[in-house]
Parts: sequence; structure tokens; C-alpha cells
Amino acid sequence: MRGGAVLRAGVAQASLGFSLTGLGAVLVLLARDLGVPVGRLASLPAWFGAGLLLVAVLGPVLLRPGPGPALRAGCATLAAGAALLAAAPGLGLASAGAVLLGLGGAAIVLVTPALLTGPRMAADLTRANAAASVAAVLAPALVGLVDATGLVGGRWAMALVVPPLLLVAASPAPAVAAPPAAAGAPGRPAARQAGLRWSRMVLSVAVEFCFTVWAVARLYDTGLSAPAAAALGAAFPIGMALGRLAGPVLVRVPGLVRWCAATTATGALGVVAVDHPAVVTAALALAGAGVAPLYPVTLADLVATPGLRGAHAASLGALASGVAIVSAPAGLALLADTTGLRAAFLVTLPLLLVLVLLRPSRPAPPATGPVPAGRTAGR
Repeated sequence: MRGGAVLRAGVAQASLGFSLTGLGAVLVLLARDLGVPVGRLASLPAWFGAGLLLVAVLGPVLLRPGPGPALRAGCATLAAGAALLAAAPGLGLASAGAVLLGLGGAAIVLVTPALLTGPRMAADLTRANAAASVAAVLAPALVGLVDATGLVGGRWAMALVVPPLLLVAASPAPAVAAPPAAAGAPGRPAARQAGLRWSRMVLSVAVEFCFTVWAVARLYDTGLSAPAAAALGAAFPIGMALGRLAGPVLVRVPGLVRWCAATTATGALGVVAVDHPAVVTAALALAGAGVAPLYPVTLADLVATPGLRGAHAASLGALASGVAIVSAPAGLALLADTTGLRAAFLVTLPLLLVLVLLRPSRPAPPATGPVPAGRTAGR
């Protein structure tokens, strides 16, 4: 049944959203538990990006048997990664957990559109992403709450995703609607336009993940305890959730990318300018609200590149996210070794400036006939 596919996708996306956002808080607690500097763990979040790079290349092969096997494998792998991050007694097993989390999460990103294909694809994807946003808001607060109890380490909050993921992994393959027939063969995409739009998406994801990964560490740097920093780290995903909920209205605002970049930059300046937990928390919420629409807007622009096939666009989108997630948080951590984490957040400002300056031209309307319906079906 169609409802079963939507439910499985929602559970998988919610688990992924919880795991990725919780990872920022887990880095602080893991560094404390292992007695190592937080910067030494900078490579762990990059494994999700590496997984996206891999599925960008292998996606057509992985989906050849249908989305069911890839969904089950992705959920089982993500569950194993979350369990290892929760319980790892040393850096080696924690790194293995990050690898598994990255590969499983990337598989879920790949399979979700294939699982929800059909006439209600846009609405179903919105529901799945809403589940991910709600779970992302809860993750830092739950990690901090579990740690504050003193009964177990806060990293054990990551284990909350294991049971639902294993249920999805053990369930039969869901029924999948046939994809709508293409309305016509697209032409050859303009390489310059595709490259420009791809670059904009890389920049938007890069800025988002700088905050996603290092927001809790920045709060901890203000003098908060690790549990308090993890809990207040929910400010950024709360801002993101509010920005995404307002997305359907915001897309009609002229110059949306410029407004979002300005809002995010203001939040970044607040994170840097004042070393007070309340100010940093508010600035993170503002940055989250500003950056939230950038990913869907730039992804939609990439998909709408004239002549770019849907499968190719999906692969390029995964590649853009992977490049950004591999490079940006790790780059910020390297900069923090020299300048300190507080000043390192300024790296987001030139990224936002370039994003605003890269403005793709809009294609001229076709000389005859309406725009084929298939060009917007996958947006």
C-alpha cells in the first residue's frame, strides 16, 4: 500500500534527521568521554558527505532491484552506526560508527525519492522531510537531557533510532507507484548553467552544515556545561524547522536567496561577536531560519536546469551535498585550530557572498507549446 511506503520513508528520514543533528552534540560528549580535543573529531561528520559522494556514483546500480533492498540496507546500516556512536569506548569504534552512519544515511537520501515516486510524490516528500525536521529539533535536547541525568552518557540518546530503523529494515518491501511517464526527451543541458547552479547548491549546504556540526561546540566554548550546550544546540534546528515550514510562502518573495543570505550572515555575526550563551543561542536560531530555504531553492534550480535529465539531476544533487558536507565542517575545524572556533564561523560569510553573486540566468520561454509537465514533476 502507498501509505506503507510513506510511513517507511518518514521513519527512515526522521531517524536520519535525528542522527545527523544529534551528531553535533555527540561530538562534544565524545571528546569529553575520550579526553581528546573536539577538533580531533572533525572528520567524523564528513562520512555522511563521503557516503553521498559514493551513492551519487552508484545510485543507478543500487536502485536497479527497486527501492526496497536499498531502503532496508540503509536503515540497518544507519542503526548499526548510531549504536556504535552511542556505546563506543574508544575513537576507533566511534569512527566506525560514523562511517556506518554516513553510508546508511546516504542510502536513505538516495532511496527516498525512488520510494515515493508517483502522482503524490511532492506531498509525500514534504511529509517525510517534515518528520526529519521534527526529529532534528528533538535530537540535541534529548542528548543533553540524557547526559544531565547522570545515569548514562548523553551519547546513548543516539540509540533511540535503532528500534524503528530495525523495524523498517525487517519489514517487507513496500509497494511503489510507477513513475510518471516523461512528457518529452530533454535536450542537452548547458554545462555553464548546470555548473553554476550546482555550485550554488554546494555553497548552501556548506553553510548549513557548518552550523549543524559545530553549533553545540560553539555553545560549549562560551562556558556552558556539555549537557547545557547540547540542549541549547536545539536552537539552530528549531530555526531551520521554522524556516522550512515557512518555505511555501517564502518562495514567492522576490530575491529570496539574498534575504536568506543576509539573515544567515546576521546570525553568523551574532555567533562571533558576543561570547554569551544567550546571544549565541539566539544567533544560532536566526542563522537556522535564514539558511533553511537555501537548500530546497538551490536544489529546485538545479533540477530545473534546461535539458538536465531527472536521474542526472538527482545524482548531481547528491554530489553537491556530499562535496559540501565533506569539506565545509572539516574546513571550519581546521580554521578553528588557528583562529579559535568563535572566529572560524566567519568563514560562512564569504560562502554566502559568493552564493548571492552566482545568479543563474533564466531560460527563455519556449517558442511554441507549453512547458512539458515532466519538467516540474520531480521538483
